[in-house]
Amino acid sequence: MKYISLLGATGSIGTQTLELIREHPEQFQLTAISAGRNIGLVRKIISEFHPQLVSVQTKEDCTTLQEEFPTDIQFVYGEEGLVEAAVYDRSNIVLNAVIGSVGLYPTLQAIEAGKKIAIANKETLVTAGHLVMAAAREKNVDILPVDSEHSAIFQCLQGENMNEVSRLLITASGGSFRDLSREELKFVTLEQALNHPNWSMGSKITIDSATMMNKGLEVIEAHWLFDLPYDKIDVLLHRESIIHSLVEFHDSSVIAQLGTPDMRVPIQYALTYPERLPLQSAKRLNLVDIGQLHFEKMDMDRYRCLYFAYEAGRCGGTMPTVLNAANEAAVKAFLEQKIPFTRIEELIEKALERHHVIEHPDLSAIREVDQETRQYVHTLL
Repeated sequence: MKYISLLGATGSIGTQTLELIREHPEQFQLTAISAGRNIGLVRKIISEFHPQLVSVQTKEDCTTLQEEFPTDIQFVYGEEGLVEAAVYDRSNIVLNAVIGSVGLYPTLQAIEAGKKIAIANKETLVTAGHLVMAAAREKNVDILPVDSEHSAIFQCLQGENMNEVSRLLITASGGSFRDLSREELKFVTLEQALNHPNWSMGSKITIDSATMMNKGLEVIEAHWLFDLPYDKIDVLLHRESIIHSLVEFHDSSVIAQLGTPDMRVPIQYALTYPERLPLQSAKRLNLVDIGQLHFEKMDMDRYRCLYFAYEAGRCGGTMPTVLNAANEAAVKAFLEQKIPFTRIEELIEKALERHHVIEHPDLSAIREVDQETRQYVHTLL
């Protein structure tokens, strides 16, 4: 039985994880959750799954829920509550599906507590991959990827020798605006940006997909997860999102993982690894019906955010922290319709250009740079 602490239970990954728990009650039990402000959904989760610990964002919501539900449920709130959910002693696996750098500290604490980590929170590895992977090695804790691309690579590498890997090929759908020129991007709307052609995701990740920052963050993640240099990690435009990623070996062989675009597949694989469970509700891949698959080279001039991510990753230190913080602040401004779409990458570039890199930063330095970057982007608004 897998006893799951689910961080970000009301988000896209979180709700799809709940579907899997619902489908396999004999395999999974939800023991702890964290959530933001969607208290209506939190109530439904508590009533159906009966977690023993519930963390919410505010003290007011915490008090409200305490008054509504039985006293045998522990209610907590804020950053401390998020950490309590991550280290809950009755859980043996933590699925981190929160959005943003807020997911970093709970992940480090869960590793310290010896929990297996299923990671869907990109920002954890982007901002502090060196700290997270070092801690995981020290505690002998598994870090299992939930992103479809990293899960695909992870699956392709089973039974293989990493010394024989030539390169990783991460596929990208191209996002909502893959057929638009840079000039046309000046006039796109928020509604258009949120209309992803292939995947059902949260709003922040969907915008990141449109700018291609999502893929840039995945490149940095892959660097830490698979311990490969950036010149061995490539991105390939693949419109259908059927091949989720590929691994090329020294003998020229290429292994790919394929499937219909369904995030429940990589979520379930992370929860059940090294085993696989049936997923009856998943749509089966039929290549005859698909007929053709298409591939294109990534254009770094067209997708500036992907270029920024490679450069920040190669620079290292606190530069990826700046990349992520500036992107989060800029995307938030776009979602609030304070800036046009093309302004996102402009704000990120300005933040990167002004930053003086700190090599080998500790957690305190990372947090300080993160906050300083957000404040700087805010002044540019």
